Amino acid sequence: MMVQKKTSPKKFGKKPVRAGSRSTKGVLRYVPLGGFEEIGRNMMFLEYEDEIIIIDAGIQFPEEETPGIDYIIPNTSYLESKKENIKALIITHGHYDHIGAIPYLLDKIGNPVIYATRLTKEIILKRQEDFPLSPKPVFQMVAGGETKQISKNFAITFFDVVHNIPDGVGMIIRTPIGNVVHPGEFKFDYDHDGKPRGLEIWEQVGKEGVHTLMLDSTGAEVPGYALSERIVEKELEKLFKAAKGRILVGTFASLVDRVSEIVKIAEKIGRKVAISGFSMKSNLDIAQRLGYVKFQKGTIIPLDEIHKHKDDKLLILCTGAQGESNASLMRIATGEHKQIKIKPGDSVALSSSVVPGNERSVQNLKDNLARQGALVYHHKMLDIHSSGHAPQEELKTVMKLIKPRFFLPIHGYYFMRWRNARLAQEELNLKPEQTILPDNGVVVEMTKEKVEVTDEQLPAYYVMVDGLGVGDVGEVVLRDRRTLAQEGMLVIITTISKQSGRILKNPDIISRGFIYLKENQDLLDDIRRKIRGILGKSPKGQSIDADYAKTLIRDQIGQFLYNKTQRRPMVLPVIIEV
Repeated sequence: MMVQKKTSPKKFGKKPVRAGSRSTKGVLRYVPLGGFEEIGRNMMFLEYEDEIIIIDAGIQFPEEETPGIDYIIPNTSYLESKKENIKALIITHGHYDHIGAIPYLLDKIGNPVIYATRLTKEIILKRQEDFPLSPKPVFQMVAGGETKQISKNFAITFFDVVHNIPDGVGMIIRTPIGNVVHPGEFKFDYDHDGKPRGLEIWEQVGKEGVHTLMLDSTGAEVPGYALSERIVEKELEKLFKAAKGRILVGTFASLVDRVSEIVKIAEKIGRKVAISGFSMKSNLDIAQRLGYVKFQKGTIIPLDEIHKHKDDKLLILCTGAQGESNASLMRIATGEHKQIKIKPGDSVALSSSVVPGNERSVQNLKDNLARQGALVYHHKMLDIHSSGHAPQEELKTVMKLIKPRFFLPIHGYYFMRWRNARLAQEELNLKPEQTILPDNGVVVEMTKEKVEVTDEQLPAYYVMVDGLGVGDVGEVVLRDRRTLAQEGMLVIITTISKQSGRILKNPDIISRGFIYLKENQDLLDDIRRKIRGILGKSPKGQSIDADYAKTLIRDQIGQFLYNKTQRRPMVLPVIIEV
């Protein structure tokens, strides 16, 4: 059993900032603002008296219930009200679910100093180029093994972790109530004999004496150990050597380590590499410039030169392995890519897992590629992908090496975090009150002797980015979009006399996504009769208020259509007075 918040806060709608007043003197307050009921939107903060430090500021990609939305970002209402207290924004690594919201939030939270490693800093700066109105970030560089005194009450010792992007860090947050460990996102690295490397880092962290351990829960449902990247590299090399024609590899743009290994394999087997995907090319350019990866001169060629090389001497790296509609691989699959068309015999390797929620779009991607004659391979067929998140046995190893007094699983859906908490109870013999399961926005209070989930709820509802709009699309707009997608719409244009209120011509009816007008003349006649009946009830010679008429038509025609069809299209009445 775990200490937990009983009711999950709704994603939409405002929440009270305080559920009650209580003394916070000598108390470390911890609040997740995102990442605790979803994959992505990772952001949290720690507050001690008049000082706040923030960890990460990521985006979440849209869901089925957020149609038309570009991104979802954390709600920073509380932080905006206390921005003078914010001492630092600390970034664990360069993935967009940890840095993507920075351009949208930096000004709102007072442009605090960003603590980041070299590669993470450069990826943030590259993204900032698309946001010229966002304030110029101020950076403090960090590296594993360094300790930074952030403020009077916060000091942080950084340590290196292995993820699927270079320069990821974990941290020991030194606070007045004790050491709080946030290890970032990590997995174990294995040598060629299959033995984990770098465990001494975790042993050293454990020797510091840890009050509370936060631990990524993304892999908490997965048994066993992570697949070694060495195995992934061998499987990819075997696949590439067997390919007769072109090779296309789809993967995440941010998997810099994987992408660089693929380029090295291509060099080994004599293939040129072209990159299709702006973000992937940018990340690889940054990593090359900083010296994290090195390639032979001439290995990487411009995309518009692929026609100059034989098919069996070419490998193309692509973004879009999740089936994103505008990404490179999906445009190739749908025939919309300018330079690349699928040829029968092309080998396509999807070197990534499927992010929850993307199952259908990935299936469509595979179907489209296969229909055109491509040979498609994915991680369930071959060992060509390894997650960057530690599975159960690696999580348990870290728990045992660190031996915290309290455990707080982070990152992931509730069930993932619950499973992680169960692992901690089994491995560390923790009591229920030592294992904490808050939801987004819930305030956790830590003292030297205890950790407690409070009834205080800060705003953590979705803030949506739609084009240039940030936060201007709320639940009402989304409800309308869902209605349009599911039920369609009916526009009813009625012309009435301004003097008499009489209908001057038969109402025009336009249907989109509801019925096909030519095949439903009887229903249209019924709707027109109903409208004449609604508007004909006004006293003779007396005009009817146009807004009132719209309300009557919307309500009564909506109910009439539901009775007839069991569907509720959006009814949009238009009244023209002449």
